[in-house]
Amino acid sequence: MMRFVRISVWLMLAVVPCSVSAQESGDDGRRRIDIERIEVRGQRLLKDIGVQRTRLDTVALHDNIAQSLGDVMLQNTNTFIKSYGRGSMASISVRGTAPSHTQVSWNGMPLNSPMLGMVDFSMIPAYLIDDASLYTGASSVGVASGGLGGAVILDNRPVQKQGLTLRYIQGAASYTTFDEYLRIAYGGERWSVSTRLLYSSSRNDFHYTNYSKLPELLFDGNGNLTGRKYPREVNRNGDYSDLHVLQEAYYNSRSGNRFGAAVWYVLSRRGVPKLATDYRDNSLTRSVQDESTVRAAVSWSRIAGSVKLEAKAGYAYTDMLYRYLFDVTGDGGRMVDGVHSQSYVHTAFGRFGVDYSLRDKLMITGEVSAVQHFVSSRDDALGREATDETTIGYRQARFELSATASVRYRPTERWGLASSVRWDVYGCKCTPVVPALFVDFLASRKGNVVVKASITRNYRYPTLNDLYFQPGGNPDLKAEHGLTYDGCVAFDADAANGRLRIKGEVSAFDSYIDDWILWRPTFKGFWTPLNIRRVHSYGTETNVSLGANLGKGWTMDVNGLFTMTRSENRGDKVSDNDNSRGKQLPYIPIYNSSLTVRLAWRGWSVAYKWHYYSRRYTTSSNDLTITGSVAPYYMSDISLGKQFFMRWGGLSVRFDVNNLLGEEYETVLSHPMPGRNFAVYIGISPDFKCGARRRK
Repeated sequence: MMRFVRISVWLMLAVVPCSVSAQESGDDGRRRIDIERIEVRGQRLLKDIGVQRTRLDTVALHDNIAQSLGDVMLQNTNTFIKSYGRGSMASISVRGTAPSHTQVSWNGMPLNSPMLGMVDFSMIPAYLIDDASLYTGASSVGVASGGLGGAVILDNRPVQKQGLTLRYIQGAASYTTFDEYLRIAYGGERWSVSTRLLYSSSRNDFHYTNYSKLPELLFDGNGNLTGRKYPREVNRNGDYSDLHVLQEAYYNSRSGNRFGAAVWYVLSRRGVPKLATDYRDNSLTRSVQDESTVRAAVSWSRIAGSVKLEAKAGYAYTDMLYRYLFDVTGDGGRMVDGVHSQSYVHTAFGRFGVDYSLRDKLMITGEVSAVQHFVSSRDDALGREATDETTIGYRQARFELSATASVRYRPTERWGLASSVRWDVYGCKCTPVVPALFVDFLASRKGNVVVKASITRNYRYPTLNDLYFQPGGNPDLKAEHGLTYDGCVAFDADAANGRLRIKGEVSAFDSYIDDWILWRPTFKGFWTPLNIRRVHSYGTETNVSLGANLGKGWTMDVNGLFTMTRSENRGDKVSDNDNSRGKQLPYIPIYNSSLTVRLAWRGWSVAYKWHYYSRRYTTSSNDLTITGSVAPYYMSDISLGKQFFMRWGGLSVRFDVNNLLGEEYETVLSHPMPGRNFAVYIGISPDFKCGARRRK
């Protein structure tokens, strides 16, 4: 069905004016010409039939150089980010599933660790990503294997602006925190080259009230108890420094071929913050994690009539070292390694896909991908005297092959039908064929109301740590498998002669996951993974956004999210003392919501962000004890910025207040978070074209 999308278009000329004065172009240095409203006809894309996808726009991704991808997804998607604080691990939970149930790729390359199966979202700066999409439920089958919860697809794009561009941003924040970002890019008729550097460092030594330790009792002169005073402490061992370098190059040939290459280098050193319950002196123990990662990806695509061909390949290498050091003398005299865990991961991948479209009625797609992992992991804490028998670790390789095919068909203007199948091979085993069915229906032209539904059966095979970790690995583990149902109503409408636009989705999901892998302690003193759980996850998700042109240069954007997720253990008891059946899984909030409001006027902008998490249980039995749950909390952030447009280029200034209300909260038990803190950012963007014209 042809959709009628009303668009009000303003042409912005001379964003950084050279020959037009500020008085002629307005206070913001821009010249604006209003043209009449036009009506553009578009069609619902065949590839989006029945798909539930949340796309993060560039405004959200490039809102702040200090934000990681986890920070952006926390505020802009219906997901839960379990974060230990900035500079510490951040893992994702989609629809009540585990972090390993969400598959993540960058420019086609899988980012999930073959050892742990998960991705640390704190290690992905949002400023290095140009396009990010979250696929949930059955929608993930078409883009990734093993996404029992969903899939996150990350991509980079060529620069759109012609000529040489430069952007530099310097940030300074509380707790001796500094962020620096530099991008130098060149865009030509066929070539596009970009270099991005991002460096972040912080002592991260914020103060907090420690409610996990015993308080000091306060008495009056008569010996009567008058109150309690909890100790004020500083976050210990939370310092970090991260360096990211991203080099990109793109080329479009005259014959219609498109080539791309990207190399991403990461160098990181992070202290592991100590628990609030740790009474030991800070100089006696220290935990630190060092990581060095290189990812390289190349791509080729070609469109010939109704056929699109695409190929991608790449290689990734990660060297990660975790050390736990302690003082053997007790007086700070000599530190030795209690843990010296070294891991080397090599991953090579290749992918080839083809799309065939027959006008607006039919699309057939197919894709084959192959991944080869080589992993070496061992704990060398015993030093040079360690042998293969005494060293904890393993060395393994695994080949993974995945093939998928899909058919999307629109029999009438209102109806859309789609089907996908996927088949995976891992090592010497394979999963059954994974089917997915989709349907959508245009219920109303007015408001573009579309009803979507889907169903899929999915599988996720065990990680290398699950199978081979020593001691405790279980080579007899079965693949986790699940059945997911989705339903969604989406709408997109405008009013007030095109000055007001509202769009959103309301969805419901119901998922059953069997043979859930859970690590449990053994009587031998170590932990081992077992297929013991059956999890039932169900709930609703709501996402509504509003954009308004208020006139006289004023614009406003509002985005609201609300999620209700029940993720319950339905498995059999593993012992007489097991009280986890029917209870919410640990660290999965039942309710979470967020609200973002942005207001802009003539280069000025103000943004307010609010989000809420309900209580999260830390035990599978959902005990309401001091250590059995993490209290709910509300969080408010606000920022104020101004862009200056001058003859030589652009200048931007921004001031942030995080945790505006000074909330005392934890996202993970015994890991306090910082109170009210501040940051300021200054950015410059020279306009080289203006300089060249002035010289002429």
